[in-house]
Amino acid sequence: MALVLVIEGLFPFASPAGWRRMFAQLLQLSDGQIRFFGLFSILVGLLLIWWLAP
Repeated sequence: MALVLVIEGLFPFASPAGWRRMFAQLLQLSDGQIRFFGLFSILVGLLLIWWLAP
């Protein structure tokens, strides 16, 4: 969980204006599009855990 927070904090720290623009674009997405990206993130995370776990 701590690594997720570090990774999540990198982009707003490095480019606050770019992060603000990206966030404004995210607000324009429909609920279905946001759910799709959420599901995709979950699946990629699970695959990485499965692949990297001994």
